[in-house]
Amino acid sequence: MADGNPDDVRGTGKLHDKVALVTGASRGIGLGIARALAGHGASVVITARTAGALEEARADLTRDGATVVSHAADVSAEEEVEGLFAAVRDQFGRLDLLVNNAGAFDGGPLDKLSLAAWDRVIATNLRAPFLCTRAAFRMMKIQGGGRIINIGSISAQRVRPNSAPYSTSKHGLWGLTQVTALEGRDYGITCGCLHPGNILVERRQASALTEDQEPMISVESIAEVAALMATLPPDVAMLESIVLPHRQAYVGRG
Repeated sequence: MADGNPDDVRGTGKLHDKVALVTGASRGIGLGIARALAGHGASVVITARTAGALEEARADLTRDGATVVSHAADVSAEEEVEGLFAAVRDQFGRLDLLVNNAGAFDGGPLDKLSLAAWDRVIATNLRAPFLCTRAAFRMMKIQGGGRIINIGSISAQRVRPNSAPYSTSKHGLWGLTQVTALEGRDYGITCGCLHPGNILVERRQASALTEDQEPMISVESIAEVAALMATLPPDVAMLESIVLPHRQAYVGRG
């Protein structure tokens, strides 16, 4: 686990005494959420599979004095998840916020879809959040509470063709969110699902100005909503939030 640079950022902000873990945080939405949480004073643990990209993200986030540590892990692998949470426990002694953001997309016509593509997406988008939620629950029950935020998708409610693994996984994540919220109720653990629409992440920037490009909103916009969910009073839960460009087709989409 690589140490960040402690500074007085931890002494200010709504999350100044909190520890947050963000998966899939080396880029895109995960990196944006980690930045927003650090901006509210949280100590942030970021994880992703690629150690080099993760370290670059950590160095970027610590420039403003935030406390950020990195731990490379494949969160779809049980042993690596256990190692990740053991490292969080050893360094901080607690975990107040888990953001299940790591995601993968693959698809195609159902009759041509490979089992490998299906398994890869389900493992990243559904198995991984389950493993991390289970590990977080074990810590949060002992310490008397915590919050879990799952990054879903509008595909959990409005599907498109050729997206069977992704849409199925996001439907499942919404189900996991509800069960987590229900089972966490007696332990002070809240859980909510943030469903983004089109977000202008790195892979979409090259085509952002083409005529056929759908409307997009910035990573910062979605991260701001995640931070809002994270900074709610502990007795308040935002079970579900849908955030998308106001011109994006959603109601009646196909």
